[in-house]
Amino acid sequence: MADNAAESTNNKHRDVLESTQRVVQSALQKLGYPEEVYELLKEPVRLMTVRIPVRMDDGSTKIFTGYRAQHNDAVGPTKGGVRFHPEVSENEVKALSIWMSLKAGIVDLPYGGGKGGIICDPREMSFRELEGVSRGYVRAISQIVGPTKDIPAPDVMTNSQIMAWMMDEYSRMDEFNNPGFITGKPIVLGGSHGRETATAKGVTICLKEAAKKRDISIEGARVVIQGFGNAGSYLAKFMHEAGAKVIGISDAYGALHDPDGLDIDYLLDRRDSFGTVTNLFKSTISNQELLELDCDILVPAAVENQITKDNAHNIKAQIVIEAANGPTTFEATKILTERGILIVPDVLASAGGVTVSYFEWVQNNQGFYWTEQEVEERLEKVMLKGFQNVYQTAQTRRVDMRLAAYMVGVRKMAEASRFRGWI
Repeated sequence: MADNAAESTNNKHRDVLESTQRVVQSALQKLGYPEEVYELLKEPVRLMTVRIPVRMDDGSTKIFTGYRAQHNDAVGPTKGGVRFHPEVSENEVKALSIWMSLKAGIVDLPYGGGKGGIICDPREMSFRELEGVSRGYVRAISQIVGPTKDIPAPDVMTNSQIMAWMMDEYSRMDEFNNPGFITGKPIVLGGSHGRETATAKGVTICLKEAAKKRDISIEGARVVIQGFGNAGSYLAKFMHEAGAKVIGISDAYGALHDPDGLDIDYLLDRRDSFGTVTNLFKSTISNQELLELDCDILVPAAVENQITKDNAHNIKAQIVIEAANGPTTFEATKILTERGILIVPDVLASAGGVTVSYFEWVQNNQGFYWTEQEVEERLEKVMLKGFQNVYQTAQTRRVDMRLAAYMVGVRKMAEASRFRGWI
């Protein structure tokens, strides 16, 4: 039964992987690279599947399946999050590792992309069981990770505590303290200021730049945010503080809508650690209805495949900013672009997280730590450069923003692979 469910999830994620590969292929063709470059970059160079035995609180031993994909390490060590989710699959981590490579290329970091995940549901596990899974995963993948090989980070349903357990396990095995092995740690263990809000800060920077391109004032702009986890909740806070009207938010259980603007402070105060808040309200709408609300800016900040060919014609926003990974399908991208809607793609919009993770790794390596203001100033400089580069490419090459972002993102690793003599 469990094997059938895992196979079904893997098949569902195959579409995400294949659509990613299609855009990578188009980007390489536009840049004039031969077919063998695509053959190298269409799949991770390395994929490890592990089995993690954990003694549960009831005395039984449960075996968890985990993955670590390393897309391309021609530029430098691979980098990417570890997610804990019941629908993690092999194809998902493959696609996510490719996106991480592209993000690193867009914001010009010395990394290739990596991604990991464990099939589990943290909402149904105790603190002790989560610690067992976290430490077991590090032991299982220890041969292929490290500060000069592959640097993990938080992702869906993982946080700084889980990173701390993973760092401690790796340091025990290495027999010396090694904070540079992982990013997204608590500040007292070598974490960076600004890491927790980094993804949302990066999205906010891109959102403001996109709004300028469409002559939309942030003051009074109607914003809809799908997803109220780390990125979505902080983004709602930043938009509210900037004077925008956040008229809709959602979580896994439903969505809230108020055309006059939601009370964001109230919602932030009552959300739980998994970003759930709508279950406290009787009057909710569906996630689908939320996406189709009349608004200026729509931010999908939840999961993949939310805007599809079936609902793309109903999107009423002028700008779509992808804070989530892969929320818009290949077909929907075409429809939205033809309708004149500006899409800021995930590989650009959500690159703030990996950028500040890079800052954390640099600080760990040099043993010198920056203030929050220094981190934010550096992040803004990197994100603005990335946005302008992608926007300019889209204009001069007359392609949509997604293809432009892939063209910018893929060039660095294609060139690094060529110089190394791999292709």
